[in-house]
Amino acid sequence: MNINIPKLQHTASGNFFLMAGPCAIEGEDMAMGIAEELVRISDRLQIPLIFKGSYRKANRSRKDSFTGIGDEKALKILAKVSETFGVPTVTDIHEAHEAAMAAEYVDVLQIPAFLCRQTDLLIAAAQTGKVVNIKKGQFLSGESMKFAVEKVKESGNDNVILTDRGNSFGYSDLVVDYRNITIMRENQVPVVMDVTHSLQQPNQSSGVTGGRPALIETIAKAAIAVGADGLFIETHPEPLTARSDGANMLPLAQLEGLMRRLIRIREAIRFEA
Repeated sequence: MNINIPKLQHTASGNFFLMAGPCAIEGEDMAMGIAEELVRISDRLQIPLIFKGSYRKANRSRKDSFTGIGDEKALKILAKVSETFGVPTVTDIHEAHEAAMAAEYVDVLQIPAFLCRQTDLLIAAAQTGKVVNIKKGQFLSGESMKFAVEKVKESGNDNVILTDRGNSFGYSDLVVDYRNITIMRENQVPVVMDVTHSLQQPNQSSGVTGGRPALIETIAKAAIAVGADGLFIETHPEPLTARSDGANMLPLAQLEGLMRRLIRIREAIRFEA
């Protein structure tokens, strides 16, 4: 399934596409360094890339948690990544008035999982004409996401991506129901597996979300095996020093090896088909 982004071309390899980058934009040097490595990997392996990074983190458990370096400063860094490396970029928006602002800098507007039912937010994102990536709420079924897709399309924008990021399992864990990938593809839009957020362990007593990064490869392999069009992976050179979501990020040095193994799964599925 194609995405209408001029800078994102699906290759003859038939690979999945990759949405990857740090959780939050912590600074220009960090973002540019990660982007350079991601572009090197994606070019070598022919994996279409969308660079991701949040310009602001609005959903934090604790007031003293890192939220960002400033909206305009972070958005300008995302724009510089795109201009320098020729790749599209994606960032979250949280309120309707942010859509037009963020759309000046990035190619894809992302709707956070907790906000996927917010009608005004979806309509505002749609009206920018940008691609809209809607994350499925942890509290929703794959079937119910058709209504989010309809809100965007009925607002005049057919460029929609749906992303699964697991379902709540008790109070402090998530579980992935891979049926949702197949079910959400029935909306005739690309479906992505958010590998790293699916391994979060929210609602910890410390107020800092935990994670199980050792299972990143497990979640990613299963997603490709059941037909995900793309993967969403947060990555950082040193996750333990990341200022946001370090507990479930993939070390950047491990990304290329993982991608190579996933490509073999994708090739096997295509051969069988």
